[in-house]
Amino acid sequence: MEKVAEILAEASAEVVEPRFRALSAGEVMEKAPGEIVTVADREAEVIISRRLRELLPVPVVGEEAVSADPSLAEALRSEPAVWLVDPVDGTANFVAGRPDFAVMASLVRSGRTVASWIYQPVTGTSYAAELGAGAWRDGSRLVREPAADDPEKWRGSVKSRYLDPVLHHRLQTNARAFGRISHGLRSAGMEYPQLAVGEQEFILYWRTLPWDHAPGSLIVTEAGGVSARLDGSDYRPDPPGCEDGLLVACDPAVWERTREILLDARG
Repeated sequence: MEKVAEILAEASAEVVEPRFRALSAGEVMEKAPGEIVTVADREAEVIISRRLRELLPVPVVGEEAVSADPSLAEALRSEPAVWLVDPVDGTANFVAGRPDFAVMASLVRSGRTVASWIYQPVTGTSYAAELGAGAWRDGSRLVREPAADDPEKWRGSVKSRYLDPVLHHRLQTNARAFGRISHGLRSAGMEYPQLAVGEQEFILYWRTLPWDHAPGSLIVTEAGGVSARLDGSDYRPDPPGCEDGLLVACDPAVWERTREILLDARG
């Protein structure tokens, strides 16, 4: 567990942090309509992937490698063990000079996340989790405190970018039942830790790319929370395009009540 955390921090120090607020125009590219990538993303993924394979020689499914060759993501189904890598989660924030970005990795065995790591370069904060063993922030065990009973006191995020107009309207209307709703930080590597440490009660995501959600989902669940599809099935890191919708909450009762409120068709 400690070695992977070191790999992420060292790759960040080598190629990510020196470019924060120092990117030149030629170091930022569009990889798909509305999605950008930087030389820091690509270089960090190469470094992290190589070092993870040295640690455990199994396939690496990295965000930037899959962008170039989508078939690589099928390893999540076909291989018994796979590394997942998100070299800079929150690239838009990174390019804009905002501090909300992270470097992330997970280990997936038989379709289930068994270990995960998130490193937040601006603060130097590390999160990690191991299936059945717990979650930690900078080496201290994370145990999420219970939420208040009243939903009007809950804080949450509803990520609405990829929703169809009808569902978007329903969720935005129903979300008024909660105490405070935000659109999030545009970085799963910042948002999941917020929930795990008690700064939010729930997050609703729609598009769920595996490198974005495997790390934080395990950290939240190992801290006592829930990460599940809207039908109640546990989250698993599927290849892109398999399933949409993911509700993450600080405990089972909050998950059930949040789903009930948000999906109420009368909204």
